[in-house]
Amino acid sequence: MSAIASDAVRDEAWFAARASRGVQGLRAYDPGHDLVAFRRKFGVDNLVELGSNENPYGPSPAARMAILDQLHSLHRYPDPLGLDLKRALAARHGVEVERILLGNGSHELLMQLGQVFAGEGDEVVFSRYGFAVFALATQCAGAIARVVAALPSDHASMPLGHDLDGIIAAITPATKLVYVANPNNPTGTWFGREALEAFVARIPAHVIVVFDEAYAEMADAPDYASALPLLARHSNLAITRTFSKAYGLAGLRVGYLLGAPGLVAVMERVRESFNVNGPALAACEAVLDDTEYLQESLRRNRDERAWLAVELAQRGLRVFPSQTNFLLVEFGPNTALVEAALIAQGVVLRPMGGYGLGDCLRVTVGTHDENVRLLAALDQVIG
Repeated sequence: MSAIASDAVRDEAWFAARASRGVQGLRAYDPGHDLVAFRRKFGVDNLVELGSNENPYGPSPAARMAILDQLHSLHRYPDPLGLDLKRALAARHGVEVERILLGNGSHELLMQLGQVFAGEGDEVVFSRYGFAVFALATQCAGAIARVVAALPSDHASMPLGHDLDGIIAAITPATKLVYVANPNNPTGTWFGREALEAFVARIPAHVIVVFDEAYAEMADAPDYASALPLLARHSNLAITRTFSKAYGLAGLRVGYLLGAPGLVAVMERVRESFNVNGPALAACEAVLDDTEYLQESLRRNRDERAWLAVELAQRGLRVFPSQTNFLLVEFGPNTALVEAALIAQGVVLRPMGGYGLGDCLRVTVGTHDENVRLLAALDQVIG
C-alpha cells in the first residue's frame, strides 16, 4: 500500500493523538436531533420543531428586504469590520463602537474568549447546567474547568439556578475566566439586579467575567437586569448577545460582544476575516430599526410561555421558571420514551441528558398552533 493510501485509511484516533491536548479530549457540540432528516421525513409543514429555541415568528420583514438588496453584490467581500452594524449597535446600547466585536453567532465569540484568555494550567469557572459551549471553550483551550454546583432543584426561588456565592468561592489566583449565562440555557433561570451588582463587585480584578445574554431581550421579570450598565465601571466584563433568538435570524449566524476597548482589540487578533457575511450584516442592521416588530414578537413569546407553562403543569408535569423562549420540563424516568413517542408524531423537543438532566426535555415556546399540537401529541403519549 502506498504512503498516500495508508494515510487515507488512518482513523480518527490517529489524528486525535496529533491534535492539541485540549482538543484530544474534546467532543463536538451536540446540536440535538437531525432536523434536516426529520423535515424530509415529515415535511416542513407537518413537523413541529420545538427543540432549538428559535423565534417561530421569524425576523422583521425589513430583514428580507435588506437581504434581497444585497444579492447583487454577492461577488464582493463584506465590510471586514462591519462598521455600519457596529454603529447601529453602539447607538442602541449607548456605548462606543470600540466596545463591540462581531461574531459568527455568539458561539464563536464564547469559544474565542477561551482561546484568547485561557490556556493550559489556567482555570475557568462556570455553573453546572450552564450553556454547553462554556465547557467546550474551556477544554479546547486546554484549561481546567471548575464546575460549580447549581442551586438545588428544591430551591424555593430559583431551582437549578446559578449559585453566585459558590462561583465566587471557586475563584482562585489561577482563574482567568468566569462564564455566566443570564438568563441561562437550558434551565431558563435568571438572577436580578441586586444579585448581579453584588456578584460583579466581588470578582477579583484579574478575572474576566463573561455574561452570556443570548435571551436578554425576552426577560421581563421585574428584577431582571442586564450587565450592560456595569460595563463603564468594570473593565473586566464581557457580554455576548445574539441575533438568533429574539430577532429571529438564527439562519444567518450573527452575534456580538460588548466589552472594554482593550479586550475587544485583543480579541480582534484572532477574529476570522470577514466572519459575518454581507447579507447578514444588512439584515441585522435592518431588524434593529424595527422595534415595533420586535416588541410584538416578544409579547407573543411572553403570553405563549405563560399559557404553555400552565397547560403543562395541569398535566402533572414539573415546569421550571423561565425568562426565555423555552421551558425546562421534568417528565420523569420515562422521559426518553415520551420524547421518542412525540417524535413519531412529528413533534421534536430537545433531550437534556447531555446536560445531566435526563429526566427533562427542553420545550421551545412555539406559535399558539404549534403549542396546541404539542399538547395534543403529549396527551396521546401520557394519557
